Amino acid sequence: MNISITEHISINREQRKVRVDKKEVQLTALEFGLLDYLVSHPNRICKREELIDHVWGNKFQYDPGTIDVHLNAIRRKLGFTKNQPIETIRGAGLVFHIKKPVARYTIDLQSFATDWLQHYEVELQSHGLVPGLQLTPFVNEITIEPNALKQMLDATLAALLPSAKPGHLLLKSKLTMQYFIFQMDINGTISELRIPIFGDLR
Repeated sequence: MNISITEHISINREQRKVRVDKKEVQLTALEFGLLDYLVSHPNRICKREELIDHVWGNKFQYDPGTIDVHLNAIRRKLGFTKNQPIETIRGAGLVFHIKKPVARYTIDLQSFATDWLQHYEVELQSHGLVPGLQLTPFVNEITIEPNALKQMLDATLAALLPSAKPGHLLLKSKLTMQYFIFQMDINGTISELRIPIFGDLR
């Protein structure tokens, strides 16, 4: 799903792509992570420590200039000015100014996963598979565009089904410091979907 972040620029989180006037612009993984986190938290100050924790993680060897290097690359590639739409607040952090809020969707995991499995019930039965759920109990909601999550699960199932043998399909989830992870387990064959938290997990 493409989300407009300025009049000329859109971002696609699922494909991790950025377009300027419908032309794709190549960002590195860290550049995209930094831009995506700022876009996900519009019109508020994001502290540098916060950005490091969510974009770089605990493996980051702190260098005060690292964020600025990536920020300058983003500004250059996307044609941003020095303080618009990303403003540097000296001694505080960075702010992504956006006129309208980014579209956000919060889904109920249990209902979503149950409906998704029911949708494939006949096909799973034809493969001799009995579906089940084992979701992380204290995580009831997640912020993600529902159709994007459905497409990711559909693609994962399509990749696993051809070689599946009769038995069980278990849709599981787990939580780490950086990711919400869906695991599709067909008789011990496991495929994972990693959804960056970036502070959006409710």
